Amino acid sequence: MLVTLIPFFDENMAVRSYSIFTQKNNFLLNPLMLGTAYNDAAARIDGLEFIDKMGIDTLSDNKEVFVTVTNTSIFMDIDSECHVAKERIVLLIDNTIPPVDMYINRIRELCNKGYKFAIRKLHVTEFEQYRAILGMMKYVILNSKKIAIDIASKYFQKLFPKITLCAGNIDTMEQFEKIKKYGVCSLYEGEFYRLPVTKGDTEIVPLKANYIQLLNMVNSGDFDLTDAADIISKDTALTMLLLKMANTRARNSEITSIRHAVAMLGQRDLKVWINTAIINVICADKPNEIMRLSLIRAKFAENLAGVFELSLKAEELFIMGLFSIMDVVMEKSMAEVLKEIRISKDVADALIDKKGNLAPVMDFILKYETADWSDVSRQMILHKIDVMQVHDAYMNALVWYKEII
Repeated sequence: MLVTLIPFFDENMAVRSYSIFTQKNNFLLNPLMLGTAYNDAAARIDGLEFIDKMGIDTLSDNKEVFVTVTNTSIFMDIDSECHVAKERIVLLIDNTIPPVDMYINRIRELCNKGYKFAIRKLHVTEFEQYRAILGMMKYVILNSKKIAIDIASKYFQKLFPKITLCAGNIDTMEQFEKIKKYGVCSLYEGEFYRLPVTKGDTEIVPLKANYIQLLNMVNSGDFDLTDAADIISKDTALTMLLLKMANTRARNSEITSIRHAVAMLGQRDLKVWINTAIINVICADKPNEIMRLSLIRAKFAENLAGVFELSLKAEELFIMGLFSIMDVVMEKSMAEVLKEIRISKDVADALIDKKGNLAPVMDFILKYETADWSDVSRQMILHKIDVMQVHDAYMNALVWYKEII
């Protein structure tokens, strides 16, 4: 099963919930499945199966999770599928569920049991047809590319004032700021948060010299642990993070110095730690989802190394995923950012020019994040990748992120 998490933000760019999007099979390999009972979520609700397997807190701490139900799976025994508190789950439907008695009664039954609902993909012309269903929704997700949200919101304010409106499919930060000014939506979804903001000639504060020195040191091959320790000791934030990491490994011994902590990690683990710690620090004034995105991309990319027959490039793939958000963080082009940081040509080619042997992995991850299952399936065929290989690589990345955070 392919699965990805897509965040919903509030107006302050804090993540308030995630929606789970899944695909169980590669239908480009088996197109006849599209018309059979093997279709996604026909037998089970994939999102609930995923939550049950991973644990909801691995996915989202104290936040709601939107789970897609289809016109078939809505009639499943959801109580037996849902093993978490109902207040953490939002059942997400769309316009493939028609506003007829059979579905209206089923949604009402589930609402009476304590389940919450959201609906997406409704066009303005369908609002009136769906009045009976809309009256039971907690959330309505409006496609910002197809609906004038400021105008459509008046309909809901008049007839359904308790519904929480969500603006979906927002491409840029400029669009996000525009829609936010309307003051009618509480949640926002789209690619806008992971794209760099264009600020013209605005002066950008550069990375601290210590960070650049450390990044260049550990990413240029063999390096001296003592030199790394001396640079880390000049930065309070990095020192605290290092001691915290080292203490988890110390067990019965005490950490006596920065050099001692560095020695405990060793060169390979220190390289990974320095790269991730610096990303952590420089993302401090950005939405938490940016750091999360960076770390999950890094581990996901590393886990895909063998799948793409790039096992010897696993470390470079990790760095590629980790640094893939640097243009967003620094608010300037990737080419400008990487002028300051010494990384391999393969990583630079993938991040700047979208070419080279690592680029297909980055492209695959970007499509996977947005649940572009059609393109993901195409690439899986092209590279002879099995669904379970991708599933395991992503699951491992989620668990790894949870553990290090």
